[in-house]
Amino acid sequence: MLVFVLLTHWFHHDRPDEMGLTLHELRGNARLILPLAAAIYAPVIVLALARHRDALFPSGKIAIERFLTYGVWCCFQQYLMQSYFHRRLRSLMHTPHLSSALVAIMFAGAHLPNLLLVAITAGGGFIMAKIFARRPNIWPLALAQAVGGILVAAVAPPALIRDMRVGPGYWKVRPGPG
Repeated sequence: MLVFVLLTHWFHHDRPDEMGLTLHELRGNARLILPLAAAIYAPVIVLALARHRDALFPSGKIAIERFLTYGVWCCFQQYLMQSYFHRRLRSLMHTPHLSSALVAIMFAGAHLPNLLLVAITAGGGFIMAKIFARRPNIWPLALAQAVGGILVAAVAPPALIRDMRVGPGYWKVRPGPG
């Protein structure tokens, strides 16, 4: 499927700056998403600290590796959702609001059957798609998604997020220790 996506970029003569893959619009995108993300995440951090959630700020090499690995995964998700699907939908619809809503629905649908993640990604996906429509750049969006995902994993009850699993893996029971 990835080969198909890449071939369509070639067929459509997509340029990296139009797809949000360069530094073009980086500052404009960051000025929109990062303050909004900080405003949304700040109360979550305060709540987590008030509830003494030590998992919020794990330390060590493993925490950094997990954040970087998850960050790369977020970059790939933003590339697919914004650089590919959103741009294709906008070329068909010419209505940024509607294409942003459809991208959000697709992004949320990719998180089924994890209902908490579906709800979070529907809202976050819509906001990110609207920002991408104005300032096409995926890098600040991926950063905001990575930080948000780490926060959700740290503060949500494990029974609700099921280790952030989606798709068929959601139903797998994780073996206990020992």
